[in-house]
Amino acid sequence: MKFRLFAAFAVALLATLPATTTTAQGLEPGDTAPMLARPMMDISGNSISLQDVAMENGLLVVFSCNSCPFVVGREGRSDGWETRYNSTDAMAESLKIGMVLVNSNTAKRAGDDSYTEMKKRAMDAAYTMPYLLDEDHKLADGFTARTTPHVFLFNGDLELVYSGAIDDNVNDGGDVKKHWLDDALAQLAEGKRVKPSQTKALGCSIKRAE
Repeated sequence: MKFRLFAAFAVALLATLPATTTTAQGLEPGDTAPMLARPMMDISGNSISLQDVAMENGLLVVFSCNSCPFVVGREGRSDGWETRYNSTDAMAESLKIGMVLVNSNTAKRAGDDSYTEMKKRAMDAAYTMPYLLDEDHKLADGFTARTTPHVFLFNGDLELVYSGAIDDNVNDGGDVKKHWLDDALAQLAEGKRVKPSQTKALGCSIKRAE
């Protein structure tokens, strides 16, 4: 009986905690960004690496795609986190932090996440940042990225200071209570320790090839 009461209490307690848990594996705060020199094709037709995008005060990498409702939203039902990409890019650029989107959905290259569809998506959403094709999901594997979106913020030494979600409300950008990524950008620019350094990444799974 005591065990049942304790288990129920533990479940209730976890439900009240902020989304600060991640899987045991993957990049941890302080880790250096992997595969910085790996060239990837941008929707502009140019070959770009992460080190090309990084700026004086850091680098923001967002694993994204063209069709996941967590990214593009559901018509008439939600905004999707994509609606916040350009404002985040503007904030990052003002703080001398480079931002890049990466599409690692290798298993969907013949459909929604083809290079052609990436170019269409970037045009329709008026992306202001590079959008790179990650062949064979190698960058996603190096980062242990799991979802679209999944964000990774690095400081000027390209050490990880934040990873996880953009904010706490994919459905309505006007009703966000926890601006995790914006806060992380601001704290990084101010030379402060980023808190929280991790939140739970929510979204569609990255479609890796079998």
